[in-house]
Amino acid sequence: MNVANTQIQMRKGLLEFCVLHIISRGEVYTSDLIEELTQAQMIVVEGTLYPLLNRLKSAALVEYRWVESESGPPRKYYSITEDGKSFLGTLSETWTSLVNSTTEITSKN
Repeated sequence: MNVANTQIQMRKGLLEFCVLHIISRGEVYTSDLIEELTQAQMIVVEGTLYPLLNRLKSAALVEYRWVESESGPPRKYYSITEDGKSFLGTLSETWTSLVNSTTEITSKN
């Protein structure tokens, strides 16, 4: 087995949760999402993020609005919907449970 592949899969599994969490804090532009995810070492490229954002929008968990830009084309700003907030709440509960379970297992000798 390749440890790098496993690490990538672990990050991918958490990416949706992290993206929703970032968007839940307030309206966000894609490059801001990429910057925060990169700083947190969740290494994301636009080719990964845009399909995820499209899936979240199709599921009515996020929405976007176009904002005119003074320095180029209009920008798409994402925000979370009420359904997205509820979905994120459920994911947060699951995350807490997983962290507790993992900590219990990995803290034993």
